[in-house]
Amino acid sequence: MLRLVQSFRFLLFCSCLGLTAAAQQSAQPAIVLHAARLLQVDTGKLLQPGEVLVEGERIRAVGSSVEHPAGARVIDLGDTTLLPGLIDAHVHLFLHPGAEDLQTVVESVPWRTILAEQAAKADLLAGFTAERDMGTEGAGSADTAVRNAIDQGIIPGPRLRVSGNAIDILGGHEDAKRYNPAQHVLSNADYANSAEQIVEVMREQHKQGSDFAKIYETGPDRMIDGVLHTPYQYTAAQLSAAVEEARRMGTTVGVHAMGEPGTLYAAQAGVASIDHATQLSDETVRLMKQKGIFAVPTFTIFDYFAHHRESQDQAAAEAALLKYKIAEFKKQVAAGVPFAVGSDVGPFPHGTQARELTLMVNYGMTPLAVLQADMINGAKLLGWQGQIGELKPGYFADIIAVPGDPLNDISAVEHVRFVMKNGAVVRE
Repeated sequence: MLRLVQSFRFLLFCSCLGLTAAAQQSAQPAIVLHAARLLQVDTGKLLQPGEVLVEGERIRAVGSSVEHPAGARVIDLGDTTLLPGLIDAHVHLFLHPGAEDLQTVVESVPWRTILAEQAAKADLLAGFTAERDMGTEGAGSADTAVRNAIDQGIIPGPRLRVSGNAIDILGGHEDAKRYNPAQHVLSNADYANSAEQIVEVMREQHKQGSDFAKIYETGPDRMIDGVLHTPYQYTAAQLSAAVEEARRMGTTVGVHAMGEPGTLYAAQAGVASIDHATQLSDETVRLMKQKGIFAVPTFTIFDYFAHHRESQDQAAAEAALLKYKIAEFKKQVAAGVPFAVGSDVGPFPHGTQARELTLMVNYGMTPLAVLQADMINGAKLLGWQGQIGELKPGYFADIIAVPGDPLNDISAVEHVRFVMKNGAVVRE
């Protein structure tokens, strides 16, 4: 009986703590952000000056001038532009620069999880308030723990959509093919060699906490006479089974797909995104536009590898691939392919991936189109449409400030000066 009474008192104490914390959160003073400019991303209209009223975790008002409630904290950000938080739709929190394939062999999952926590913090401080982690590269569902710890306020980081391991065929793109077979080095992905196995793996990953499925559809890549060649890994029917299973679970499928015919099969299946998307046929483009499938170019990783390879031959091959990719991207822009922004950060340093937006502008898009691809399309791709990606009343207060005007110089997003996520200031 005494133990029951003690347990009841403990539960009552915890409940009181929870109520007190909730009351303290609701009692936090409102915040008014003031800057020289505020960009309405959907229309491209620039408010001068711009203000945002934040109450709790939400935006209450946006305009050139907003209400300043009594006791509100006013943060004057000077000659900056207020924007929604950046969104990176293709990251690898469990990778860091240097021999990324070997990391999965020599580093333990607990160690990689600690590094992933630091990567998430770096990305957030760089202004990325939401991200899609496209595979832990052999760390299984460890990304679920990182996501949950962020959601519970235990560690700092962006909002996350996570996939766990990617899904791959035996001997496929991420399998351990360059090691002594007698050592039985594990794949960086989960094997699935048929539609039935894909569904089975997706269900296991979903049980372990995944938000979506990441599938390797192409690889390895080769340039022959200036043209990309990349074998497909799954048929359109197999990918369709994955998309249907994802729909049943209320989620989506994103694929690594460099070129044809894998990109076509992915489009036919109706995936949510084709990541890398270096080579797209006219029919693939037509289907992507018809179905609203986003291409995620990931230029930054290609640019990085073109300048950071072990030999001149490797660097030259990467440079040739990048040149081809740029030419194809210009065609995709002209054709009206829908884009989201993802950098493939991990093999290059976390927190530096805003360069992706700069490269997309350099290679043919307008600054506004890139910002819309990043924020509006990114929110759709991550399943947070109507909640993030724009500065509007009722949206989560994920807000950044960048110097100058990003419509004149998109590289401003590489120099974020202020970050707020969920109404809390994380960088000032």
